[in-house]
Amino acid sequence: MNIKCIIIDDEPFAIKIIESHLASFKNIELLGSFSNPIEAIELIEQGQVDVMFLDINMPEMSGLDFLKNSRHEYQVIITTAYREYAVESFELDVLDYLVKPIPFNRFLKTMNKLNQTINQNQSKNGEYVGNKEPFIFLKVDKKLVKILLNDILYIESLKDYIKVITAQGNYLVHKSLTGITEELPSSNFMRVHRSYTIAIDKIKSVEGNLVEIDSKKIPIGRNYVKHVKETIFNSNKDLHM
Repeated sequence: MNIKCIIIDDEPFAIKIIESHLASFKNIELLGSFSNPIEAIELIEQGQVDVMFLDINMPEMSGLDFLKNSRHEYQVIITTAYREYAVESFELDVLDYLVKPIPFNRFLKTMNKLNQTINQNQSKNGEYVGNKEPFIFLKVDKKLVKILLNDILYIESLKDYIKVITAQGNYLVHKSLTGITEELPSSNFMRVHRSYTIAIDKIKSVEGNLVEIDSKKIPIGRNYVKHVKETIFNSNKDLHM
């Protein structure tokens, strides 16, 4: 099932940038682009919009005024040249706040957050999501690669890069370990060392300050020991300890 979105922005160039970014995601369907919220109301009221990319300063009605006067079940991503509205925007339950010009790497982080949020909401509501499993997009060799979260074993930091180890293969990504860890659900992944983030359900055993995943023994950093062991001991996983 595709994620249906609209863009509301009074700057044609800004719309083109977002449209260009969206074109990289095969699971996104752009329903339309509009110069102000009033033009988009008819489409919004049809209830087909999953996510809205919304500018703030626009003629007729500002993006924030529109949100304050509407009850929205769709996700909202603010796209603006102004940083000072971030707190007010998040108080209106927006999913993310992007400052123009929007670099693709930052946009990618938002899209991964969007995919996870929609998947979680559909699961909570008991909606059918097909045979899709939770996933994340990673930029590998100038292309986006879709990786199922369940396939990830662990992630290793390599200075300015990370190596994502999966059941199907390994991927080298220009990204920080902190950045990727923040994008992954904390219920399934945890950081165990300054150089490693692991999939909790892929742990085979724990011995001292080492966790074993797929024959790889990964160290638990001194600052992470308490949290890691509490997480493991409180889980319902059958670990060979």
